[in-house]
Amino acid sequence: MVYEIKDTSKVKEIFKGWQETLIYSCLQNVMGKIYVTDLKNPKSAFAFVGCFGFFAGEPNRELVINKPDGFVIMVPQDEAWAKLIEECFPSSKRVIRYAIKKDTNFDKEALQREVSKLPVGYELKQIDSDIYDKCLENPVTADFVSSFESKEQYLKMGRGMVIIKDGKIVAGASSYTRYNEGIEIEVDTVESERRKHLATIVCSALIINCLDEGLYPSWDAQNMSSVHLAEKLGYEFDHEYVAYEVASYVRTH
Repeated sequence: MVYEIKDTSKVKEIFKGWQETLIYSCLQNVMGKIYVTDLKNPKSAFAFVGCFGFFAGEPNRELVINKPDGFVIMVPQDEAWAKLIEECFPSSKRVIRYAIKKDTNFDKEALQREVSKLPVGYELKQIDSDIYDKCLENPVTADFVSSFESKEQYLKMGRGMVIIKDGKIVAGASSYTRYNEGIEIEVDTVESERRKHLATIVCSALIINCLDEGLYPSWDAQNMSSVHLAEKLGYEFDHEYVAYEVASYVRTH
């Protein structure tokens, strides 16, 4: 049986040394859930938030096969977990993601110069109640807020900025998740508005807002384009890691 563990102190050591803010969100009981097969003395754990799941400890088949509904990006702690994911989900897609260092010292003046490059006809706005609703109108922008359980939770804990043109959101940077010390950034631009510097502008604005609040704006990259954008904003690349993209409906071995 798989159980949700509420006392996350029992699995803290299992995730020790894994610098991933989505795991922090779960361990801190800010958002997300952690699952185990033994509530009293867990040896394995699965932390899940948004569409990301992190497997740690002793490889456990039961934790892997009981995937949450929907599309899941599974991240193994080591090669033994990776092998188990491949066995359980042979149709999963093995991908390389890029971890970014978590100790960036940002140049706020440089970020402010980027914000000042906002083109005429575009408007920079913070995500409030009305903008939250507008985000949900488009699949591209829905991820800015969709990891949170409700609008109320996002407005309380989330942070985000969008760029609007002709009444529509064309780019945005927001908290994919939140942990006590900061946020994990989600950024996207609608296809017709790409290559116009908008992602750099909106990310710069969000980072400045986070720094002003004493929050750390963490970054994790799906591809090298995201790495290059992060470096432009002042971040430093750390390392590559393996993940598995598992479709919404898949059969296990």
